[in-house]
This record gives sequence, C-alpha cells and structure tokens, in this order.
Amino acid sequence: MAELRDLYDKFGNKTNKTYHKGDIIPSGYYPMVVMVVIRNSKGEFLMQKRVKAKGGDWGVTGGHPKSGESPIEGIITEVKEELGLDFSNEKSIEYDSGCDGKDCYKMYFVNKDIEINDITIQEDELSEVKWFTMDSLKEMVNKKQLNDDQISCFTKVCDYLKKIKEDCSNEGEFK
Repeated sequence: MAELRDLYDKFGNKTNKTYHKGDIIPSGYYPMVVMVVIRNSKGEFLMQKRVKAKGGDWGVTGGHPKSGESPIEGIITEVKEELGLDFSNEKSIEYDSGCDGKDCYKMYFVNKDIEINDITIQEDELSEVKWFTMDSLKEMVNKKQLNDDQISCFTKVCDYLKKIKEDCSNEGEFK
C-alpha cells in the first residue's frame, strides 16, 4: 500500500484526515510539502537533481511528511533518505509557510558545510548533488532549468536573508 500522509486545512493546520500517496485529495484539504535550503559558509546552495524517471529537475531537498510526522520531522526524514545525512540536531529556521490553493508548505533554512563526498544519494530518486552560487542559480532561471516552485523557494530565501540583514545582494537579486 502507498505511503500514508496527513491532510491540512487552508490555514496549514493538520486535520484528522489522511490520504495515501497517489490518492485524489478531497476538496478543502491540502497535502503538506516541506523543503530545506542548505547554504554553506561560502554562500553556495546545495541542489539535487532528480533521476529522469522523476522528472530530472534540479531542486532543494524536500517532500511530503509521512502521517504522524511534523513538517520538521519530514525534513529530517527527507534529508536522511535522499542525502544520507542526519539533520536531527541541526538548527533550522522556518522562513516561509502557507497554503497556495494546491499545497500547504513549510520552507526551512540551514547553514551547514557539507562535503559532497559525505553525501550518499538515494539512487532511485537522485542522480546528482552539487553546490551552486546565487549567480549560477540565476543563470539556471534564465535558461529555464528551474521550475516555478524552485524559483519561488529561492526568491523567498533571498527575501529572508535580507530581512535578517544578511547580504543576498552581493550575488544580486534572485528574480
């Protein structure tokens, strides 16, 4: 049977309803999507490329929490499954959340230096991981190599960095 997940209301509150991966979501309920932007001390962002069977897109680590998991527990699970890393003791910052009519989402930000060789990718999900500068991400946008969800994710993280007075401008605006 497919993975069981929780459903949320339009305000991002968990309901007592669940669904199985692949089910049609009942009207008025939303799945939760979680994402984590990982930035190293050089100001680079960790991106992962999905295998072709899963779309072949570049993006940040994320997914859907399993039923009973909080969004942050969902991130910890996704990072462990997809990258082979233990983030259970990492300090993360929730920098954006909401519901957009399709999904509810929570976006997290983590500062962490990780060597690519320390990552063990989930080979049925990912084909590659790589650090990208903000300039290289902007170039990917111009070449239409990032989807709208990823563009939104990085626009919001850049807004967050400006809000906490970290300089996102030294790499220029994301959008």
